Amino acid sequence: MCTSRPRPSRTLLYSYELANSPGNNIVAFRLEFAPNGWFPPHRHGGASVFGHVLEGSVLNGMNSDPTTVVRKGEAWYEAPGCHHRVFENDSEIEAAVMLAVYIVSSKVLVEDGLAALVVVDEGYGG
Repeated sequence: MCTSRPRPSRTLLYSYELANSPGNNIVAFRLEFAPNGWFPPHRHGGASVFGHVLEGSVLNGMNSDPTTVVRKGEAWYEAPGCHHRVFENDSEIEAAVMLAVYIVSSKVLVEDGLAALVVVDEGYGG
């Protein structure tokens, strides 16, 4: 476990109820990874997640799938319950920026707030 590496900054872009999908919200964040930045293994509180790399590239490993490099302009999908094992900047000298969009039950947000969208594995801290 490497906890001394920088974690990404996270900026909330929007959070709306979905008019055509009662009981669900769409929430988006901009994530900025410093060079050599990472995020510990985690899950997403029952949400469907779409990740889109805006700048740089990230290493992405989910469930038992092999870790892949996701480059600027590329995207991925995480199904509810997915275990995001590897999530880090692919560069030690350049920043990486991405957009994370969540589709989540409104009930989750009401009961647990935005913090419920990222559940870090035990032993890594929140």
